[in-house]
Amino acid sequence: MTMLRTCTALLFCCLLHAAAMGQAEREHLLASAKALPQARTAQQRDSLDAHIKSGLRALFDRDDFFTMDLTDLPLSRVDAPDGTFRLITWNLPDGNGGQRFEGFLMVQNGRKRSLFELRDRTPEVTAPEVPELGPDRWYGALYYTVIPVEKGGRTYYTLLGWKGYSSIETRKVIEVLSFRGGKPRFGAPLFGTGKLRPMRKVFGYSFQASMTLRYDAALEAIIMDHLSPSRADMKDQRAFYGPDMTHDAYFWHKGEWWLGEDIDLRDPRKSSRTFKAPPPSGRP
Repeated sequence: MTMLRTCTALLFCCLLHAAAMGQAEREHLLASAKALPQARTAQQRDSLDAHIKSGLRALFDRDDFFTMDLTDLPLSRVDAPDGTFRLITWNLPDGNGGQRFEGFLMVQNGRKRSLFELRDRTPEVTAPEVPELGPDRWYGALYYTVIPVEKGGRTYYTLLGWKGYSSIETRKVIEVLSFRGGKPRFGAPLFGTGKLRPMRKVFGYSFQASMTLRYDAALEAIIMDHLSPSRADMKDQRAFYGPDMTHDAYFWHKGEWWLGEDIDLRDPRKSSRTFKAPPPSGRP
């Protein structure tokens, strides 16, 4: 009996020690994340970035990670409604007016859990709407909304994100996350028309402007500002684009995102009946 009590006491002390260590790691992570926006040098930013990554890895090792309350963590986070993943992203200024993005994708598949570090390769992705990408070649962004949709018995997670692109241009992104063979893939041909459909949608505009990109669950639609150049001779120069007081939307219909142009936000349901359908497969 005495030995049993001793073992029980030792186990209790171990649990208290583990909890204390876990709390200390969490507080260190929170402190690093809160300090990151105030970092003045690249060395400071890189040091805090390393602490954030270390702290997130430590949290991921905890059994309760997928149910842990992370609302106090000042990083962008989206959780899959079906519990499949937690996606945490953050950004660091690159010193040239742009941003470097970091991210961890934590995936739960039954009893198996996997951690994927996302590596921002924006400079290499010269045509960002074209390729399917993976964790090691990621078009970095801060994600703030996740929209699960179904097609062909497969779940696709549509992500809405913000991207500080350069000193003169900001971007918003509609990304699609899916899983193949247990591995995450970014991008899917769910938009547009023709044989070669975009894998994601990217919207560039002036850093001085602000673009609305949000999901309306009642309409099953992604509502967005329509962007136009400030002058006719600035066409295709995205750093000179901004909202023109009209709105477009992507409506989820027949397993794809169909574009509705110039929708009336006072009666968007009427607009949802006039969106552009992609042509049948094989047509130009």
